Amino acid sequence: MKVCIVVTHLLGTGHLARALTLARAFTNQGHAPLVVSGGMTAPQLNGDGIDLVQLPAVRSDGVNFSRLLDATDKDADDAHFAARQKLLIKTLNAQQPDVLITELFPFGRRNLKAEFTALLEAAHALPDRPLICASIRDILAPPSKPAKATLADDLVSKFYDAVLVHSDAEVTPLALSWPVSKALAAKLYYTGFVAPPSATAHPEHLGQDEIIVSAGGGDVGAHVFDAALSAARQDPQKRAWRLLLGGQDAAARAAKLMRDAPANVIIEPARPEFRQMLYHGAASVSLCGYNTALDVLQSGVRAVFIPFDAGSEVEQGLRADALAQLDGITVLRSATLTADTLLAALGDIARAPTRAPRSDGFDGANEAVRITQKLRGDVS
Repeated sequence: MKVCIVVTHLLGTGHLARALTLARAFTNQGHAPLVVSGGMTAPQLNGDGIDLVQLPAVRSDGVNFSRLLDATDKDADDAHFAARQKLLIKTLNAQQPDVLITELFPFGRRNLKAEFTALLEAAHALPDRPLICASIRDILAPPSKPAKATLADDLVSKFYDAVLVHSDAEVTPLALSWPVSKALAAKLYYTGFVAPPSATAHPEHLGQDEIIVSAGGGDVGAHVFDAALSAARQDPQKRAWRLLLGGQDAAARAAKLMRDAPANVIIEPARPEFRQMLYHGAASVSLCGYNTALDVLQSGVRAVFIPFDAGSEVEQGLRADALAQLDGITVLRSATLTADTLLAALGDIARAPTRAPRSDGFDGANEAVRITQKLRGDVS
């Protein structure tokens, strides 16, 4: 099958990472995926062997998702959005996909509704209409108004054949964060969690016995890094701390912070070996995005989650609270995050029983391929 996966990440890089994992699963099973990305480039993600079309990029203004900026940090104007839509439709028509997957939309990215709707209308107008699926993570940002859920229902009913929910229905059913109507329920397909294959330990033991601090691939987490720096200075054990910064200017910010960092701290841009490093770390300190949470579970590393909660976000908090029921995982809220509370949390998880790495339940990408193969046969 020719598969087109359309994704725009606005703050972190989790949506793009999941899209790339899906694309790799399609490739491994003999299909021909194409990822169309509308967010900023993310060189720390592994896109090797994946065909990718980059739209004129946009990102959110921090947690203000209603304001979209271009690559020069100026407000994205009508010409910018017109160029995105033109390339999007051109790519669709050139590929003539058998399967079209939209990441998050229509359950989010409502500020990009015009280009997604144009894409869906163009897909329905193709001589051989593709199977059309939405792709969503385990927990969504709950709709702030009933009209948002109604809009998603209407768009799913009009354009979509299926909604791929990348979670376990018994662990995090979609209804935990989103109102599920009867019509929507009929189109839900749970794939299990989407994660790359379990990483192998780093051959050079990078991250050995370190406190590894991360905040995903976006321009967020300054409060986490500030608290970690202060904690490293006060750390009575003088452990090694490694801070991995995301975002477009990560290298410049890391260099600036390193000038005043204590001797037991390394600060650098996010690394592609992050998942391998977790196997060696003494602990992970991070936000609780979908991909990072799965990395922690697969590695078995002890973890302090500081869920992202700016702008009334609740998704990561729900996920973190569920994971905190496991050994060696605890949660700190941003409002209570200090050097002292972080050191105390690290002490708590160090005394907790060891948690074995998990290998089951992460085959969501391959299951998504199996589901789309079957559904495409039904549509054809």
